[in-house]
Amino acid sequence: MSHYTWHNVTESSRVTTKHAFATLSFIAETFLFLYVGMDALDIEKWKFASDSPGKSIGISSILLGLVLVGRAAFVFPLSFLSNLTKKTELEKISWRQQIVIWWAGLMRGAVSIALAYNKFTRSGHTQLHGNAIMITSTITVVLFSTMLFGILTKPLIRFLLPASSNGAASDPASPKSLHSPLLTSQLGSDLEAPLPIVRPSSLRMLITKPTHTIHYYWRKFDDALMRPMFGGRGFVPYSPGSPTDPNVLVE
Repeated sequence: MSHYTWHNVTESSRVTTKHAFATLSFIAETFLFLYVGMDALDIEKWKFASDSPGKSIGISSILLGLVLVGRAAFVFPLSFLSNLTKKTELEKISWRQQIVIWWAGLMRGAVSIALAYNKFTRSGHTQLHGNAIMITSTITVVLFSTMLFGILTKPLIRFLLPASSNGAASDPASPKSLHSPLLTSQLGSDLEAPLPIVRPSSLRMLITKPTHTIHYYWRKFDDALMRPMFGGRGFVPYSPGSPTDPNVLVE
């Protein structure tokens, strides 16, 4: 939708659409966090686990270790295979980048808890000691990984990838880059504020200059058939003065 429809609507529709979907996303995310938090206070399961705290801690440690090993078993071998297909060092995934990819995917969340409840409970309840320990151990891993790994992700990126942590500006023609508020005043300082200098993101460069076979042929198909029919960047006239107007970006 953002690839085609985004370029066919008015500027006000773009702003409204962006904020509407951002609001729905925020509500859904908030609901998931509340759901996980309510599961973490499931007193019935914790009473079973309190009878053998050593076993609960041991299972939680084993689960967390399996998460670390399982994530590494996917990230590093696949990155190695991907690097074999790259011709230059700039295109390859460095060890530091691989560590960030590995670390950033360690957080467990609502899906893990939902799977645990689906496997070890019936209608959310269980009277089996082992099943209750598995539930509480999963909750422990989710809370621990979310809090610890999530908090340390940004400092880790700053330490391992100081150049990229500064943050490149996003694509001005994409929905995520439209930072104007939902209701804005068009008077006074709003019109006088200088526009930021926008640097094309890697995604925009990839779309403009495809380098690999599959993406190259997809772009040919997209340019020849899809975008002329459904609209898209380069096939829909720019609105004068809009954030997607190239004349505004140049100025």
